[in-house]
Amino acid sequence: MKTVIVGLGLLAATCSFAQTSVIKKSAMKSNDYGVGYTLPKTSLIAEAIVNKVTEKRGPYYAYADRFLQLKDVITEDKVYYDLKEVRLVNKGIPDPEQSYLVEFKAGTSAPFVYLTKDNLICSINAELKSDEAPKQEAKKKEKAASLDPNSILSEELLQAGSVAKMAEIAAKQIYRIRESRLNILTGDAENLPPDGEAMKLTISQLEEQEQALMNLFTGTVQKEEEVYETTLIPDEEFEKEVLFRFSTKLGIVDPDDLAGAPIYISLTNTGNRPPLDPKEAAKREKVKGIFYNVPGTGRYVITMNGKTLTKGETEIVQFGVKDVLAPKMFEDKKVPIQVTFYPETGAIKQIAQ
Repeated sequence: MKTVIVGLGLLAATCSFAQTSVIKKSAMKSNDYGVGYTLPKTSLIAEAIVNKVTEKRGPYYAYADRFLQLKDVITEDKVYYDLKEVRLVNKGIPDPEQSYLVEFKAGTSAPFVYLTKDNLICSINAELKSDEAPKQEAKKKEKAASLDPNSILSEELLQAGSVAKMAEIAAKQIYRIRESRLNILTGDAENLPPDGEAMKLTISQLEEQEQALMNLFTGTVQKEEEVYETTLIPDEEFEKEVLFRFSTKLGIVDPDDLAGAPIYISLTNTGNRPPLDPKEAAKREKVKGIFYNVPGTGRYVITMNGKTLTKGETEIVQFGVKDVLAPKMFEDKKVPIQVTFYPETGAIKQIAQ
């Protein structure tokens, strides 16, 4: 197969693909009433989303069962990786071998073409709005920093002479917090909060204090999301190409690093459209008109250790054919034909008049 691995890199977890920006090009005498454009080919971007998990044991873990009847606690510090998801994104890229010219006759009513910044065709005689301005992203809810247990430790605990005694006092402090919370909820507390909002705040503070003390016994778990990507260009079908390798100890590693288990991708051409005869294809290339893509369809499966991580179908330009719109369609000066395209595939979206 002819597949090109473009790169492997670590991305920020909030990374997203750039929005399409469009540029209006008018056919005028200065450019001989022609506008150049390029058709895209399909690239497939595989993203691996991995959680880096850091577990730290609490200083009183050995006394969790004795004082709090907790058995499932962290007993040693460790770092490991969890493969959360692998997904596939279809992205059109300019095909330098498929560059053409939209030619209009002199006198045609104000002809124009919209192109992406990569010169991919978006529309002919159809107005488009540029989405170059970034959309406002929803503000992320920042997670409050965990309460430092040292800030709520009692004087008695701080003066304890042994770890066992400190654990015992901390456990008693947890039980007192739970009792205080219960008394507030049942209305048995001597000084109840004046209203519902104050009660919520008080309960929240008590729960935060309890969790900080519980962490001294149970330990803490921190998760950090990492996103990796690699890009391939599918010129034909392929079977079990290695996208990444994954290790629970190292996370995502390079495809040739045997420290990780391979993550495979297979791609099958599901289209029923036979390729053009070479002579017919050469003849069509000489035809004048507006060339566009008629993409085929590919079915992909991504697996690891014999298990399917994700699968689906996606449009593949390389599995389809090119076609052409006759120039005479655009010669009506009164009611010009309007054509819009999918810039990611170069396929026709709509023809209107």
